[in-house]
Amino acid sequence: MLLNSAEFTPRRGREVLAASILRTVLRIGLKPALSPRIPLRWQRWWLRQLPRSSRPEESADIQPGSVGGVDGEWVRPAVSASTAQRATILYLHGGAYCVGSPATHRAVTSHLACTTKLPVFAADYRLAPERPFPAAVDDAVAACRALMASGPIIIAGDSAGGGLAVATATALRQQQASMPAALVLFSPWVDLALSATSSGARREVMLSHRWLDACARHYLAGSDPKLSLASPIYGDLRGLPPTLIQAGSDELLCDDAVRLHDALVNAGVTVRCEIVPDRWHVFQLHAGVLAAANAAIERAADFISLNVRS
Repeated sequence: MLLNSAEFTPRRGREVLAASILRTVLRIGLKPALSPRIPLRWQRWWLRQLPRSSRPEESADIQPGSVGGVDGEWVRPAVSASTAQRATILYLHGGAYCVGSPATHRAVTSHLACTTKLPVFAADYRLAPERPFPAAVDDAVAACRALMASGPIIIAGDSAGGGLAVATATALRQQQASMPAALVLFSPWVDLALSATSSGARREVMLSHRWLDACARHYLAGSDPKLSLASPIYGDLRGLPPTLIQAGSDELLCDDAVRLHDALVNAGVTVRCEIVPDRWHVFQLHAGVLAAANAAIERAADFISLNVRS
C-alpha cells in the first residue's frame, strides 16, 4: 500500500512555524557539515552536538548495554507492554554507515520506546571506514539473533540504518533463521549505487549526493555496490516480514522509498509506504518538537502492535 495523501499533510499554525525553523537549522547547521571535504572525525563530533537541540522522551530510561557481543544502549519505557504484546525493537541508526550513534538518535528511540511501550536496543554497530562492509551487517545479525532468543523482535532503522534493517532480514533469510515480526524503515537508504535521484531533492535540507557517494565508497571499500547485503533493492526480497516505510516528499531518498515499496510488493511482501508531504529526511528525529514526527511514530507504533499481536 503506497500512501501519499492529505492524510499526512502537516498541520497549520505552530507546526508550520516549527517546520520552518527546523528546516533553517538543518540547512545551515547540519548539511554543510555532512560533506566529503570535512574529515569524518569532525562530522562525528558535530553530530554529537546536535542531540542537545532535540527532545528525547524524558520518561525513558537509557542505559548502556551489549547484545550478542554488540555494544549499544537500552532505551526502556516507564511502562512496559502487556505480556501478550511483549517484544523487543532492535534500532539501527542512520549516518551513511560512517557517522552517527545510538546517542545521536535518542529522540527517535526514546519516543519509539515510550509510544510502543516496548524496550529498544539501539545497536552501536561498527562504522566505516575503520570497519567497512559487511561489518555493520554482521553486527546487526548478531544482535538480532541474540534478541530473538528471548522472543519476537522488530527491526527499525533510519536512512543507512533502514537499509541495514532490510539487509539484516535478508541475511537472516539466507541463513534460514527466524524472521523478525516486522520492519520499520524511516527514509531507508537501500541503493548505494545511487542510481536514482528524487524529484524532491531540490528541497533536501540534510543530504547531498556527493556526501552519500563518498560514504558509500568508504563503506563498500571496493565491494560491488549492488550486492544484496549492501544495497537490498537489488536483492531477492521474498520472504521478508511485513514492512512499514516512511519518508518525506522533500528528500533525496524519497524515490528510493517508493522503489523499495514496489520491489517488496513484487516480492509478495506485505508493505505500507507513507510519503509525508513537505517533510525532509528522517523528520522523525524531531519527535517531541514536530507534530508530524510524533504522528509518524504513533503510526509506526500501531504497525508494530498489529504485527506483534498477529
